[in-house]
Amino acid sequence: MTLRGKDLIGIEHMSEMEIQYILDTARPMKEIISRPIKKVPTLKGRTVANVFYEPSTRTRTSFELAAKYLSAEGVNVSGSASSVSKGESLKDTARTLEALGADVIILRHPMPGAAAMMAQTVPFPVVNAGDGAHEHPTQSLLDLFTVQEVKGTIKGLQIVVVGDIMHSRVARSGILAFKKMGARVSVCGPTTLVPPGIEELGARVYNNLDEALDGADIIYVLRIQKERQEEGLFPGLREYARLYGINKERLKLASSEAVVMHPGPVNRGVEITCDAADCKQSVIQAQVNNGVAVRMAVLYLLARGGEASSVPVD
Repeated sequence: MTLRGKDLIGIEHMSEMEIQYILDTARPMKEIISRPIKKVPTLKGRTVANVFYEPSTRTRTSFELAAKYLSAEGVNVSGSASSVSKGESLKDTARTLEALGADVIILRHPMPGAAAMMAQTVPFPVVNAGDGAHEHPTQSLLDLFTVQEVKGTIKGLQIVVVGDIMHSRVARSGILAFKKMGARVSVCGPTTLVPPGIEELGARVYNNLDEALDGADIIYVLRIQKERQEEGLFPGLREYARLYGINKERLKLASSEAVVMHPGPVNRGVEITCDAADCKQSVIQAQVNNGVAVRMAVLYLLARGGEASSVPVD
């Protein structure tokens, strides 16, 4: 089994077999990060450039740790502290990193399609760490990994994605990924935050949260982007929490073994209450931990041209 192409730009064009291949590769990676000494020499001598034009804690840090645990060298580039602030184009940044000897670029950018454009510019792998409201493929991969870990399978599960679907790259990648792996996916949010045509991705649309949660196996809560409140897309945070916030009472509407997920950062008391975010059904911290293992798998596979003859354990 190999991955098609040199890059990881999105879930849209990946097959179920490719997705499962990454998830299977992530399992021994998780064993590595559970050790007292979290390091294997697999990517020794390689350089991974983390190029982030938007703020990030979980994604950026987990990519940095993934590279370190595989013994790669890491270089961090931010938009505000780079030549981008002087007017340098994305393509010129890519060519500069190529000339400096980068072997992999991890890119987060506010423009949809930025990662694909950079991938066309350089001959080595580019990983999309989020491009505008388009996709965030490694987030959906770590979510799939977490669900398989907790539930044993994804096929046949009922997934409900709640919140700002309109502006969420996590939602788009998640819908595509869960559908490819055989789940049934619904989305729920205010009408103003659910984009027209979302049904074309295979998702059923609800505006009433209580109806959407009926029998759900996975409740995937999205961060409410508070900046959207200034655009008047919903009345206010208190009203949103009342109508679409996840709390312990609403959890009772879902399956008795339902799992609560969130990509972070969490706005406690808005999209989810503290007691729901921290309850035994929540796997939010497991998602963070699994993100390192999945991103290790992605770096490992792409650095080897998409193929793993044997996963490193020593």
